[in-house]
Amino acid sequence: PQVMRYQVLLSLMLSSQTKDEVTSAAMQRLRQRGLTVDSILQMDDATLGQIIYPVGFWRTKVKYIKQTTAILKQQYGGDIPSTVEELVKLPGVGPKMAHLAMHIAWNRVTGISVDTHVHRITNRLKWVKKETRSPEETRLALEDWLPRDLWKEINWLLVGFGQQTCLPVNPRCGECLNRDICPAAKRR
Repeated sequence: PQVMRYQVLLSLMLSSQTKDEVTSAAMQRLRQRGLTVDSILQMDDATLGQIIYPVGFWRTKVKYIKQTTAILKQQYGGDIPSTVEELVKLPGVGPKMAHLAMHIAWNRVTGISVDTHVHRITNRLKWVKKETRSPEETRLALEDWLPRDLWKEINWLLVGFGQQTCLPVNPRCGECLNRDICPAAKRR
């Protein structure tokens, strides 16, 4: 379980600003090398970079992965923290990643994981009382009214929808099943 939790955290770190297929391929290459805290600490930065390339911002992610892995080894016995507050203190880990890590790695729903897709779509659908400016603001606004038992589903439901239909530029409102109830579609 400890190795699985570590791999969950690394996959989340790699996934930021990266297509799912690229993240999956990088994780596969890492697993072929034995993806553990110790194996990453023993790996030099250049090798790690070659393995994770072409994930977005791979040079920065190499640095964050190495720093985070060292912290996990020194402060958490090689495991990942079990609270959002501790997770967001790790280099390269933000609130969205922390809430997803809590859900996937620890099987605890601690909040809604809001990325750019969830932020954009919930604002377009007017699921927030007033327009929010950041994913974190959106998270707080959604958690204020959405029943807690639905929190874990929102990210999974909206990310794919945002990648395929409700695009940031030129959303496919004509193809969308929500067009009759979507305030943004009515303006187009």
